[in-house]
Amino acid sequence: MARYAIGDIQGCMSTLERLLALIGFDRRVDELWLVGDLVNRGPRSLDVLRWARDLGDRATVVLGNHDLHLLARAAGVAKAKKRDTLDDVLAAPDRDELIGWLRARPLVHVADGFLMVHAGVHMAWSLADVQGFAREFEAALRGPGWAAWVASTIGKAPTWRAHRTGDERVRAILGYLVRVRMCTPDGDALHDFDGAPAEAPPGAVPWYELAPWALRDRVAVFGHWAAHGARVTDRIIATDSACVWGGALTAVRLDDRAVFAVPAVEPPAG
Repeated sequence: MARYAIGDIQGCMSTLERLLALIGFDRRVDELWLVGDLVNRGPRSLDVLRWARDLGDRATVVLGNHDLHLLARAAGVAKAKKRDTLDDVLAAPDRDELIGWLRARPLVHVADGFLMVHAGVHMAWSLADVQGFAREFEAALRGPGWAAWVASTIGKAPTWRAHRTGDERVRAILGYLVRVRMCTPDGDALHDFDGAPAEAPPGAVPWYELAPWALRDRVAVFGHWAAHGARVTDRIIATDSACVWGGALTAVRLDDRAVFAVPAVEPPAG
């Protein structure tokens, strides 16, 4: 048995198939940890969703910002964006089943010394904070009022402050779990920044460099940051290697931190 963390697939099914062949993935015994953004901008989001759903408990999936955008589109509370490639999912005969499956995915996964999240966490959050925020949102997403909850997530994320309430609190928390990359030394996320760490404003640092409390005894497994690239250290396993932009798709074997990657075969997203 082996466990692999795989970076943002974003509908790049053909590249994923090559990566699975490279690692010799055996769905009878192996497990996959998927860091979110299964869909959008790549050409085969529907195929990726069906594949992940059909893996059952062989795949652990956390939600990313593009997955939440798909849910918002399905709920009718968000408009299509210029580079969206979600129409095949929204028109599929099994659309409702797929959307229901996606709604049941968690925002974070904690096991065996790892914390998997799509983007990151605030430096002051404890593990109990992170898990509590995630459970709260997961319950709302799975409940009868889920469309209204998704609507509350849309809009620019404010800086995190413990006193925030309502929609601002929702967006501030999700601003870390599914969007953060760089932060100020005080922990405020630079939500408009999506470049490489070396391109950030003076004084800004990657979120994980602030030694988040929730990661005191855990390794962060995350994606979301194509310009950061795949990187493995004793503290982080970063998996996004910009497949949808013409880069590569990466898998990291969690048991020994071995890295496997295949070049993207899909055309870069326009």
